Amino acid sequence: MSATPYAFPIKVLPEDIDFMGHVNNARYLNWVQDAVLAHWNKLAPAEEVASKAWVALKHEITYRKPAFLEDDVIANTVLEHFKGPRAFYRTVIKRGEDVLAEVQSSWCCIDVDTLRPAKIGEHMREFFFSESD
Repeated sequence: MSATPYAFPIKVLPEDIDFMGHVNNARYLNWVQDAVLAHWNKLAPAEEVASKAWVALKHEITYRKPAFLEDDVIANTVLEHFKGPRAFYRTVIKRGEDVLAEVQSSWCCIDVDTLRPAKIGEHMREFFFSESD
């Protein structure tokens, strides 16, 4: 099985820029969250999207190069695996071929009615992973 990647385009906004003239490091975490949630919303069935929410548990980020206003930035994210209510994502933020940041993150799936952790059903594999050659 191979994971289905998702490319999330990012618009660098003036408010993303810090006093050093490049994107503030904290903004990258917002981008990761936006990319992961967009990936879930795009690939998961509508009933799963409506009944589940996500909270971040951990982010491990390695910054490689700065991003600047007017840069064309893409967050390429992929669900590496899931177990119980936890999902593990890898996101690479790039400007062209330049890697700006690499992020490993873990997330907890939450039932929107109970606000308790919700196990991710095995049936979800078909939406996020494809048969490899």
